[in-house]
Amino acid sequence: MTPVAIGRRAMLAAAALGVPRIAMAQDAWPSRPVRYINPYAAGGPTDTLSRQVCQKMSDLSGQQFVVENRTGSGGLVGNQAIAQAPPDGYTIGLGGIASHAISPTLYARMPFDAQRDFSFVSGLWQLPNLLVVNNDIPARSVPELIALLKANPGKYSYGSAGAGTTLHIAGALFCTMAGVDMTHVPYRGSAAAYPDIIAGRVHMIFDNIPGALAQAKEGRVRALGVTSAQRSPVVPDTPSIAETLSGYDMSSWTCICGPAGIPPAVVQRISALARRALESEDLKRQYLEQGATAWWTTPEQIADFRAAEERRLAPIIRASGARVE
Repeated sequence: MTPVAIGRRAMLAAAALGVPRIAMAQDAWPSRPVRYINPYAAGGPTDTLSRQVCQKMSDLSGQQFVVENRTGSGGLVGNQAIAQAPPDGYTIGLGGIASHAISPTLYARMPFDAQRDFSFVSGLWQLPNLLVVNNDIPARSVPELIALLKANPGKYSYGSAGAGTTLHIAGALFCTMAGVDMTHVPYRGSAAAYPDIIAGRVHMIFDNIPGALAQAKEGRVRALGVTSAQRSPVVPDTPSIAETLSGYDMSSWTCICGPAGIPPAVVQRISALARRALESEDLKRQYLEQGATAWWTTPEQIADFRAAEERRLAPIIRASGARVE
């Protein structure tokens, strides 16, 4: 009898005895294509970074990782789809700071529990924001900007990609820690804010590095600081805001997650594959080119990190007044 026939007989026998298919599949994962849900639109930095890591995991495992974009409600629609998928390891996706740390405080009602409804697998990447200002702003450093804002309370404004986004909360945290007063002006995406910033109708934005850096390189705006705790290797000559405001840190971060109940052995296999992908030199280089840092963690570390981020950000979000009913 051939090995294939033996394998089929074993599977049929197991099915007859009521052995769960999930349990049978643990040792073989991945034995078929894996669906990766990206809760954000195709074509943006999040989509590009997701497709790059999925391609790497496909190359390493020999199975296809298929990216499916499920957009809506700031990432909640896609993450609800992740939470409701069968817990067999064949549907995973992108969680992160917006859906799993900001939204639980921002939204009056959530379609899922950000902790209980997910199996957390690994960190994925970290992506700082870049503070850029209108060229006519007389401040050329973060300390000079803070002095300007303190001397003119309420006069200046900052744009964002929408209420409750990391760009909004980055500005709210800056105002709180610096003791300054600025008006928040939300837009439908950060790109929509730049015409007003360049024209001086809005004065600055805390934007993801890829978009902000492109504008700064063209001379349309001036970069003053990055929002990560340390300087970014993409803009090493630009100080971190934390060099002026000790403890300031408002980077975007993402993680790989799946529905709650994925068997621990499968979680560990996904985590091990993610580690090989995220620690590969070519993927790290691809991420760095876009301002992101590949970021592998254990499942336990990312679950604890998510919970800590929700606790850290909750009072900042409440103080900002942002709320979605």
